[in-house]
Amino acid sequence: MDFTANRRRLNQPIINDSLSELYRHDLNMYVDPPSQSISLSEFEDIALQRVQLFRIIEQASLKGHKLYTDDWKECIKGDLSKATLKSFIRLMQPYNGQTEADHQARRIDHISHFILRVAYCRSEELRRWFLSRELEWFRLKFSEKSAESIRSFLELYKLSYTPISDEEKMELREELTQSTSGIFVFDTTAFYKVPFTEVCPLVKNRRVLLKGGYAYVPSYELVVPILSKFRADLSAALTFYNRRLPLFDDDRINPLLTNLHRVHTGNNYVVRENTDSVDPANLDAYSKKHFPLCMRHMHDVLRAEHHHKHQARLTYGLFLKGIGLLYEDAVRFWRDEFTKKMDSGKFEKSYLYNIKHQYGKVGRMLNYTPYSCMKIILTNVGPGEHHGCPFRNWDPNFIKQKLVEGGISNENANEIKELASGGHCQVACGKYFEYSHGKAAANGINHPNQYFEESVNLEKGNAESKK
Repeated sequence: MDFTANRRRLNQPIINDSLSELYRHDLNMYVDPPSQSISLSEFEDIALQRVQLFRIIEQASLKGHKLYTDDWKECIKGDLSKATLKSFIRLMQPYNGQTEADHQARRIDHISHFILRVAYCRSEELRRWFLSRELEWFRLKFSEKSAESIRSFLELYKLSYTPISDEEKMELREELTQSTSGIFVFDTTAFYKVPFTEVCPLVKNRRVLLKGGYAYVPSYELVVPILSKFRADLSAALTFYNRRLPLFDDDRINPLLTNLHRVHTGNNYVVRENTDSVDPANLDAYSKKHFPLCMRHMHDVLRAEHHHKHQARLTYGLFLKGIGLLYEDAVRFWRDEFTKKMDSGKFEKSYLYNIKHQYGKVGRMLNYTPYSCMKIILTNVGPGEHHGCPFRNWDPNFIKQKLVEGGISNENANEIKELASGGHCQVACGKYFEYSHGKAAANGINHPNQYFEESVNLEKGNAESKK
C-alpha cells in the first residue's frame, strides 16, 4: 500500500511484526501504511466492512440523531451489532484493551483505512465524503475513551498536549468556569494549554478561555486540535495518493477499488418465490404514492414518450423487478408501452432480450438486483437520458418546481432544494419521503426499493391503525 515504492520494492518479502507492538491503541492517526500481507478475499472483506461502517455512521444522522449525542452513538452501536461488525464496536470501548481480539480489531481498522484511501482519493467528491466519515469515526472513538486511555494515546503519538498544573488551574478557576462551555465538574476536569490557532472552532464559538495566545481546553474538547491535525494530514495524503494512482495498477483489485463507493451493503431486494407480485395496472397509482422521485420521473417519462434509452430501461426495469413485477408482466408492460410508438416486431427484435437478461433468462443467467442510491447517484447521465438521481442532476429550481407540483409545500421544497444544492442527495430524498408521507423513513434512504418498501409498509400501518 506504499505509493512511494517501485515494483522491485513491492516484490520484496514483508516482515511481519507482532500485532501487540503494531497496534497498541484503539485510536489511530494512520501515520504508517500496513506492512503485512493479506489474501485477496480478506482485502475485499475488510474494505466492505469499513464502507458499511461509514454508511452506518452517515445513516445515524439521516435518522434525525444529532452528531455525537448519546442517541447518535447508541444508534451506531445498535446498527453495527445488527451488521455483526463487532470489531468496530470493540474500538468504541472506554478502556484500551490488550487482548488478541483488541489487536485484531485495530488491525482491521488500520488496513481498511488505507484500502479506502486508495479507493476514495480518485475524485474531489469521494475525498470529501471519505474525509468527513473518517473524522466522525475518529471523534466517535475518542469520545468513548477514558482520561487514562487518552493520555496513553497522546504519549504514543508524541502529541505535546499536557494538562496545566493544579496551581495554575486554581489561579484561573473563576475565569475557566465562566469561559468554558459545556457541563463539567471543575475539580475532576483536566485543562490543556493549546495555541489558540489549533482550536479555531472553539475560539469562534467562545467556548474556551483565551489568555496570552493560548486556549485553555478542557479534556472533553481536546479532540478539536487533534482532529485539526488529523484532517490536515489525511487531506494531504489523499491528494498525494491521487497523484500516485497510475503506479497502483493491479488488475486483481482495481475493479473493487474503482467501484467500492457504488457497492450496496444493505438489502439487495432480490425477488424470491414468496414475494408479493405487483399488478402492472397499479403502477400509475404506485408511482404517485410509493415511488422515490427518480423512479417516479422515469415512470412519467415512459408514459409520456413511450420509450427509454438503455440505462433508464435497466435502472427502472430492475426497480420494478425488485418491487415484485414478474417476468411475464414485465414483458407485457414494456411491450404495451413501446408498441404505442413502434410495431411489435421492432420491440421483439431490439428490446425483448434486455428484459430477459434483467430476469436471468439469457446470458449468464444471473439474478440481477436493483440499483442502490449510491450507484444511481454516481451514474453519468447524458443528453436525452432520464435515469440518475434528480437531486444530483436536476437544476435546483427545477427540483423545487417538481416538488411543489407533487404536493410539497413551498417552505419544505426550499429545504429540499438547499440540501440538493449542497450535494446531500440522500438526505434530500429522505426529506422528500418525510414531507410526502408525514413521517420520516425509519432508516434514512439508501435504496429506491427501500423507499418503496417503507412507503407501502407505512400505508399498511396507517390502514391497520384506522381499523
